[in-house]
Amino acid sequence: MKYVYPVIFTQDNNSYNVAVPDLPGCFTCGKDLVDAIEMARDAMAMWLCDAEDKGESIPLFSNANNIECEPGSFINFVDVDTTEYRRENDNRAIKKTLTIPNWLNSKAEKAGVNFSQTLQKALKQQLGIQD
Repeated sequence: MKYVYPVIFTQDNNSYNVAVPDLPGCFTCGKDLVDAIEMARDAMAMWLCDAEDKGESIPLFSNANNIECEPGSFINFVDVDTTEYRRENDNRAIKKTLTIPNWLNSKAEKAGVNFSQTLQKALKQQLGIQD
């Protein structure tokens, strides 16, 4: 599911406050504009996923011309894909079958290696993902 909403960005010293008028209670902030947009996308995705899960109606987006914002604030449209958000944040364990040499398996078992943990760590390292 893809959505687009107008978002109000207000600079506050060296950071940005973020409000999504169409999603009640959807507020966040970011250390800079790029971070604020990412944080807005994340907050919107959580709000919308919760509404989808509860079977609540999803608000339509407002016309940006009808939204009032404070001096120094601006409106930008931010998109979010809840299907992609769910995929990226799904921490359910899945079973994978893999093949390694017998000698390596024997040594790892004798050393008490946790195969799942080791594979996860190696995959994160390979993909450049930091915890």
